[in-house]
Amino acid sequence: MNDNIISVLIYSGVAIFCIAILYFYIWKQIRQSRITESKIIKAKEEGLHEPVSLHPVVDINACIASGACITACPEKDILGIVNGKATVINTSRCVGHGACFYACPTKAITLHLGSETRGVDLPHVNEYFETNVQGIYIAGEMGGMGLIKNAVMQGQQAVQNLARKLDSSKNTNYDLVIVGAGPAGIAASLTAKKLKINFITLDQDSLGGTVFSFPRSKIVMTSPVDLPLYGKVKFTERSKSDLLQLWIDVLTKNDILIRENAKVESVVPENDHFRIEISTGEHITSKKVLLAIGRRGSPRKLNVPGENLEKVSYRLLEPELIYDKDIMVVGGGDTAIESALLLIEYNRVSLSYRGDSFSRLKPANKEKFDIAISEKSIEVLLNSNVISINESSVVLSMKDSDQPLEIKNDLVYIFAGGELPTQFLEKAGIKIKTVRGEAVLSHKK
Repeated sequence: MNDNIISVLIYSGVAIFCIAILYFYIWKQIRQSRITESKIIKAKEEGLHEPVSLHPVVDINACIASGACITACPEKDILGIVNGKATVINTSRCVGHGACFYACPTKAITLHLGSETRGVDLPHVNEYFETNVQGIYIAGEMGGMGLIKNAVMQGQQAVQNLARKLDSSKNTNYDLVIVGAGPAGIAASLTAKKLKINFITLDQDSLGGTVFSFPRSKIVMTSPVDLPLYGKVKFTERSKSDLLQLWIDVLTKNDILIRENAKVESVVPENDHFRIEISTGEHITSKKVLLAIGRRGSPRKLNVPGENLEKVSYRLLEPELIYDKDIMVVGGGDTAIESALLLIEYNRVSLSYRGDSFSRLKPANKEKFDIAISEKSIEVLLNSNVISINESSVVLSMKDSDQPLEIKNDLVYIFAGGELPTQFLEKAGIKIKTVRGEAVLSHKK
């Protein structure tokens, strides 16, 4: 009898313990869901729930709520869990690292471009990265894939694909001209070297492309990637300078010279090859062309008087060398904020933004920026637009004033984004399409 009582007590205790665990689990799930739902409501109020460009889409039927996507994401509150399923929160803050895509154990995540309400203009390319103009290929950011890992993969694959179609009977200066020396262009150059293709790589600026225009302390988030003629590069985050040095080392080792400050003005189809016009006034001919230029390769201009002055720049390269200057930073995105924060320690900095608030900043940037504002380390001019730039001042129009505001100034940094080189592409005959919610990275492909 006593044994039976003891057994009942043991089983009852185990049952109570299991019920307690189940209760705690359910309570935790409900609490987690409520927290995420409140974040979604806030994101919608602040205009951060709607995607801007590349972003994750979750297949709730395949999701098991492992949380791997949330842990892998280097940003904050892009994804969360509601009712046992992953969902997006601050979708517009996604910068396309793709870490969630690779981390999901059930392959429930795909990366999409654009949405039904906000399309993204992209050049038309097929599965071989060839445009509607036979012989012209596109890889990397301009094709919608800004993630370094995917840009590198596309650069390799595009060259491998076009190599199969090279006709040695054609008489041209080169078999391949690669335009752009960012991640896709560098990978393409290494692949062309490996395949012994007669090629040249041109860049309108410097080695590194868009990455080179980041402030020096900018951390470039990426994942392990295989570089042709080098091998696997294993890192999860690396500074811009480290990444550039890696590229310089591998290019030097393989005797590859990037021709810098050579902007391609046009790519003109001529019979069975292409004529490439360069800003230096010269031209070269090639059997194939790979465009590996970024969407921000051509910075968006303000088109105001004085913008051509030497004191105006569209990137910040050596902030530690700038001292005791009156500086105007123009823009409201992360690059503008990061640049302003790098300059405030030894300079007098003002920031002009046409909007009435900063709604799409990374949390870490917003926190640092709010501190700088509270400490009066920076003067923020919201609802303002630059109307002219002079040798010693900048003139702004203010939304709430009929009178322009003139501010003493030594240097101007403009971060107004970049423009898809539509005219350049259309002149070559490449068609542009508006993508609305199309999957560009999927496990099903």
